[in-house]
Amino acid sequence: MNRTPLDPRRPLTLRDVSEASGVSEMTVSRVLRNRGDVSPATREKVLEAARRLGYVPNKIAGALASQRVNLVAVIIPSLSNLVFPDVLGGISEELEDTGLQPVVGVTKYSPQREESILYEMLSWRPAGVIIAGLEHTPAARSMLENSGIPIVEIMDVDGKGVDAVVGISHRRAGREMGKAVIAAGYKRIGFLGTKMPDDHRARKRLEGFNEALAEAGLELVDSVYYSGGSALLKGREMTKAILARHAEIDFLYYSNDMIGAGGLLWCIENGYDVPNKLGLAGFNGVDLLDGLPRKLATMDACRHEIGIRAAQIVAGRSHSGLIGGEVVELSPVLQPGDTIRKA
Repeated sequence: MNRTPLDPRRPLTLRDVSEASGVSEMTVSRVLRNRGDVSPATREKVLEAARRLGYVPNKIAGALASQRVNLVAVIIPSLSNLVFPDVLGGISEELEDTGLQPVVGVTKYSPQREESILYEMLSWRPAGVIIAGLEHTPAARSMLENSGIPIVEIMDVDGKGVDAVVGISHRRAGREMGKAVIAAGYKRIGFLGTKMPDDHRARKRLEGFNEALAEAGLELVDSVYYSGGSALLKGREMTKAILARHAEIDFLYYSNDMIGAGGLLWCIENGYDVPNKLGLAGFNGVDLLDGLPRKLATMDACRHEIGIRAAQIVAGRSHSGLIGGEVVELSPVLQPGDTIRKA
């Protein structure tokens, strides 16, 4: 049975998988519930069809008349990154009196782990899904498209969403930071950040930043990437390493505030004249920056507001009046702090 654009929210059934695989519904059920004797070839045929369609078994079938639970699946890449607890705070705040309860899964920036978590959460038939980012595996995207529930992809608007989208343009944020750095007179610029294939939003910010540099006839002196948590220690180590290689660098752009804060502390301890001889900037606008000896330049990622707006959509409280397909783009504000020269 082929689904049509006129019926975008009909959840897939065993019959869909049966027809796609050419196997009876009873056999499909046995395969997906891992029960009964089924040949390896038949099992693989059923599983391949289910993956292609984005079908997820219903673990509450027969248990509830509504076939839904009052849970909202929230899937984020990290809890150690200070950004996402703020997002969760906004979601929890907005859902507090709705009867809906957020349940969190952490992907550690792994697309395969995201796919696995999504599969497990959808099998319990939540009332909605809030998921970070627009990039997913084909199987995960199929599951989202065929879930039959509100889907809100958050943090990023640079790309095509499955359903509703709430976030900022990271490419535009990078461009704005680049323009501010150039306007302040910096010319020999380095970048320090997360491993780009895993952190799509950091990658897009760097792309926007590089676009602004190119328009001014500039390019990065060097770029340093790392994998792992956004730690202060990592920022100190990376800053020391890049400045040892390139003493001529006069500005360092960090993919997030945590490594930027580590870099700032290292520069202060080692006598660098910040911001006159060396400028620094991060991204996210986390509260940690308020406790530093100097305020690191940054850009607010609107994380709490993103959580609130996403929860409003899932709870049916959106102010737009749209049902599905809503795109909410928020505008981060550059905070120059004490680490960018006055233009």
